[in-house]
This record gives sequence, structure tokens and C-alpha cells, in this order.
Amino acid sequence: MSSAPPGPSAAADGPVASAPDDRPDRVLPSRTDPVVAQASEAVGGPWGRHGVVGRALFWTPLRVCLLFATLVLALAWIKQAPCADGNWAGQRQYTHLCYSDAVPLFGSYGLDTGAQPYLDARVEYPVLTGGLMALAAAGARGYDGAAAAVGLLPDVPPVASYYALTCLLLALLGLLLVRAVLGLAGRRPWDAAMVGLSPLLLFHAFTNWDLLAVTLAAFAMLAWARSRPVLAGVLFGLGIAAKFYPLLLLGALFLLCLRAGRLRSWCATAGAAAVAWTAVNLPVALAAPENWSWFFVFSRLRGANPESIWNMATQAAGGELFDGPLAAGEAPAVLNAVATASLVVFGLGVAWLTLAAPLRPRVPQIAFLLVAGFLLLNKVWSPQFSLWLLPLAVLARPRWRSLLLWQAAEVLVWVVTMLHYLGTANRGIGVEWFFLGVGLRDVAVVVLMALVVRDVLDPDRDVVRTSWPGVDDPAGGVLDRAPDRLVVPRGTRLGTR
Repeated sequence: MSSAPPGPSAAADGPVASAPDDRPDRVLPSRTDPVVAQASEAVGGPWGRHGVVGRALFWTPLRVCLLFATLVLALAWIKQAPCADGNWAGQRQYTHLCYSDAVPLFGSYGLDTGAQPYLDARVEYPVLTGGLMALAAAGARGYDGAAAAVGLLPDVPPVASYYALTCLLLALLGLLLVRAVLGLAGRRPWDAAMVGLSPLLLFHAFTNWDLLAVTLAAFAMLAWARSRPVLAGVLFGLGIAAKFYPLLLLGALFLLCLRAGRLRSWCATAGAAAVAWTAVNLPVALAAPENWSWFFVFSRLRGANPESIWNMATQAAGGELFDGPLAAGEAPAVLNAVATASLVVFGLGVAWLTLAAPLRPRVPQIAFLLVAGFLLLNKVWSPQFSLWLLPLAVLARPRWRSLLLWQAAEVLVWVVTMLHYLGTANRGIGVEWFFLGVGLRDVAVVVLMALVVRDVLDPDRDVVRTSWPGVDDPAGGVLDRAPDRLVVPRGTRLGTR
């Protein structure tokens, strides 16, 4: 048991503490980030020492970041427009890079005939994601009916209205995500621009429904940052009801609360999350137990998807590395065990890092490491899952260069995935080029993880803590500036004394 200072070292504070008293009340990226400083040359260079900051009547950082996101989401819609009507003749979904799960699943789940997810159709997604599908389908039917009644509806298939409304709802979630990140960034509000201008948002905002869980998780973190653990738990529970990955964020908070001796706050959050998740799931589970449980059954039966390291390892071994050929309905038991064991070992490593770091890590740092490790070691990493990392990466290490390089690799994965699915007979690419693109993305994520670990072990490198005197963790909530209660000596391994 020991205690560590809540803020960065004196060495980290030294250069910043000498700043003039009339410095602005927020970090200006054109002064602190080389990429932004270079880009600012197009508009006259970095913000000057005597420039007035924080006096804009309308163009506040929030509104500018929302404008950035609006422009990017508009471009995302333009990119998706060729696929919006469901006419995918000539494999348009691959040649135009506009594939989206929402379009084919509209018919597969019977949404085109008024079927309700879970009640009438078996859905492979958690309940709240199915609810978003149902909301978009109901809204599209209402719009089509009203437009037809007044003779304004052109001759378009129902899926076009459904997909347009789906994208509109997801775009709204994207804007809310920017708002949440800005709130979590503290004195670095312009870090939210990294979300608003994100290439990941451009390419994957409308690929699937992941923005629902990502936005709920971000607002859960914002509620935690404002020391409202129960509200944070409710939002975490809703996020888990949309995708399961926000459960990892609760794990990150547990490790940090364990170090700080704030487990009571964590228990309040976890309890509220359990209640919220149950409130959403229980009615559906009682009404349609088999269809509700299909998400869990499907996850267990699912094999390694093409972008996972396990698929690449299996292909390199000639297809016989894990379970070999499986019968219909047979789960890949060996793969499930290996992936689970790998995730447990990785989680123990992150736990040691959390408890042994010289200063308690910030919430986004540990959350990012857990989610990134999960994606790398899980048997499924669909390209749009990388949206899960976006707000966490921005908050964990807000550096434009490393974030843009990583997202460039994510865009490359989407391009090679579409070209690979197109097939070599249709001017697509072979599997070796597909694996090369995926491998480069994996390397980029590992490098980003390594940079975050370096910042954790050497807080003087953490740009968030060193950009303003006395900053500890803007997203920490009850953890911010809290003294440590449990610290593992750096030379100690977990499970030993």
C-alpha cells in the first residue's frame, strides 16, 4: 500500500508553469501540435501570442467541431448514396466502397414487411441495436405512407427511405459523439475536432449501427467525469445493450478505482449498469427468449472473421490450425478457448500496468488499451468495430500525426476488404494483398498502444497532463486528483508477493 501524487511530476509541470499569466484558458493545437501548426499556415500560421482567445460570439470550439463533423457526415452520405436503394447490380457495393449491413438486413430481418426484431425475426445484435432498426423501419414506413398519400413519393424501393432515415439517426449520434468528446477533453476542447474530421467517421459512420453504442459509452464516460456514477452506470448499461464492448470500459474503471480506493463509486456505476441493461433486455427475453438469446448463441458459434489475426494464422497453417472443418451448428471450441485465454492474459497485463504505473493512468488510457487489445485478440474484428476506438484514442493520446496514420491504415483495410470480396475475376485483389492491408492496420494499432503505454509509464510524455499545470485526469471524475490506495511495486508480478 502506498500513495502517489495525483498530478504529473514537477519536471512535467516545469515548462508549462512558466507560461505567462495572460495565457488562454484552453490549449491551442496550432501552438502545441506540429500537424496542426503546419496546416494552419494555410490560414496565416499558428495563433499568435496576442491573439484573443475565447471571445467568439458564435464560432465556439463546439460549434466549429460540430461543423467539421457535419461536413464529414455529409461526405459519408455521398459515399454511401450509390448503395442506398439496394440495387447492387455489378457488385456496386464493393466497387463503390459503399457496403452497409443495414441494406441487406432490411429484407433479411423482414423489416420491409413490418416484422419486429426479436418478436418476429431472429436478430444477431443486442436488443438496443435491434430497437434502432425498428425505429428507422417504422419511421420510414410512416414517411413513405404520408408521401404516397400526397403523391410526393418517387418510385423508389422502401429500403431507400429506411436507409436514409438510418443514416440520419446515425449522423445525429455522430454529432452527439463530438459533443461528448469535447466535454471529456477538459481544457483541450479542440481535440474533439479529431473526431469530427475523422476518416473513420467518413468511412464507417453508416456501415453498421456501431455509433449507437459508441455514443452511449462516450456519454457514460462524460457522466463519470462529472462525478455522476449512477447516471454513468445507466448509460453504460444502455451501451452494453447496444454492443457488448462498453463492458470493457467498466473493467477499466474497476482497475482505476481499485488503485484509488474508490470501489464504492464503481459499485454504484456497475449496479446501475446492470439495472439498465436488465430493464432493456428482460421484456424482450420474456417475450421471445429464443430470438433474444440468438446474439449469444451466434457469438459462440461464430468462427474467425477474415480480418482477425486468428483467421490469418489459420490460413497460414493451411486451414487446420484450430478446429478444422466444423459441422453445421458446431462451435469452434478450440478457437473460443484460445481467444478467451489470450484476452485474459492481456487483461492481466493491463491490470498490472494500471496498478504499477508511477502515476495512476487516466481513464481513457486504460479504456483504450483494453478495447484495442480486445479487438486484436478477439475472433471477430469487423472493419466498423474500429469506431469503438476512435473517441478513446483521441482522449488517450490526442496527437494528430499518430491518429491520422492509424486511421489511414483503417481506411486501407476497408479498401482491401471491398476489393477482396469483389474477387480476382472481377478485378479485385487476392487474399495476400488483403492480409497485407489488415496486417498494416494491426501494426498501426499496436504502435498506438505502445505509445499509450509509454505515456503511462512516463507521465512526462503524456500530452494531456503536460499541456496545462496541475491537470490530472479530465475524464477521471472521482478519480481526478484522488490519492492512491493500492500500488503494486514495478518489479512485482500479478499473483506474487
